[in-house]
Formats: sequence, structure tokens, C-alpha cells
Amino acid sequence: MRNKLIIIILVLAASCSKAQVSDKQKLIINSDPILVNTEEVHRAYFASGCFWCVEAIYESIIGVNEVISGYSGGFTSNPTYEIVNTQRTGHAETIEVIYDPKLISFSQLVEVYFGTQNIEQINGQGPDNGTQYRSIIFYQNQEQKEIINEKVEEIKNSLKVNVAAKAYPFLKFWKAEKYHQDFKKNNKNNRYIINVSDPRFKRFKYKFSEIIDQNQ
Repeated sequence: MRNKLIIIILVLAASCSKAQVSDKQKLIINSDPILVNTEEVHRAYFASGCFWCVEAIYESIIGVNEVISGYSGGFTSNPTYEIVNTQRTGHAETIEVIYDPKLISFSQLVEVYFGTQNIEQINGQGPDNGTQYRSIIFYQNQEQKEIINEKVEEIKNSLKVNVAAKAYPFLKFWKAEKYHQDFKKNNKNNRYIINVSDPRFKRFKYKFSEIIDQNQ
């Protein structure tokens, strides 16, 4: 009897914990977005599986000045790679794209986003699975939100598929550990890079050759 009681308590505790996480995530999703753009430099935030892969893609685009790997979309402060991987922080692996809006638009960056991922895969991309790898596009104002929603509807109507990516208001970006930055560039012989990142990058180059910076 005592063992059964302990099990019931543990189940209830787990249920309450999940409910609290759900409530916190709802607060994030329903918050007002924060604008971080200036006249000369804009920033965009995307989550689409492993940030090693996505960072390399966006770094190669004309008009993009810098790409930083990090975490966003969650409800904990100062997240680390290890903690985010527990799937208890609400965060997803995210990149910050710093770009010149005179050379590349937010709409074009969104095109690249959907054109370089498995649109239907929920909570992951390729071999990477879990809420920390889920697909999110972060918007900073109503105009960006409308661009995202219009693209989603276009994909649904033209490809007849479900779109896994969600639109979240941008609130906070946490920079990832130093060893994650430029990971693909600095670890060319890494097995994951060879088997996962490189093929994804090659598909991107083939599909978006007109906007690739050949000096990268």
C-alpha cells in the first residue's frame, strides 16, 4: 500500500510539473514581442533543429553580417546546452541573424528557413528530436508575424502539407557556449557535420545559389 501511495504522489507531482511548464510556455507565446532592430542593422531569430546546421546556412547569405548560435523561446534565465537538452526549460536551439535590410529582407530569410528544412517534422529536424530542436520563427512586430503566416498559408496551399513551425514573439536570446559558435566551420571532420550538416548545406546551396555569398 505504501509503495502504491508513493507512486501516486510521484505521478501527481510529474503532472503538476508539466502543467506549470505548459502555463509558462503559454505566457511566452502570448507575450508582446520586443523590437531589437535599428535603421541600419536588423536581427532575426530562427529555430530549426541543430543550430550548427542553421548557423552555417545563414552565414553564407549575401547581406548577413554575422550569425550567432544560442537559445530562445523558453522561460528560464541563462540556459546552458546541458540544461536545454533536458527539455525542461522551454528553450529551443536558435540562431541570431544580424543582417543588412538593404541587401536581404526578412521575407527572404523566411524563404530560406522553410526551403532548408523538413517542413512537416515536429519537434526536430533530421536525426535530432526533442522540443529543444523544434521549429520556431520569432517575430518582432505585426508585419513580421504577417509575413510568417502568409508564407505558412502559401506552403499549405501549394504543397498540401502540415507546417510544424510555430510563430513566437521574440523576447530574449541567450548566446550559446563558445564552442558552439562556427561549429561547422571549425569542425569539418566531425561525424555529425559530415553526415548531417554538410548534406543539408549542399541542398541549400543548390536551391538558393542566387543569394549565396561566394566569399564565404
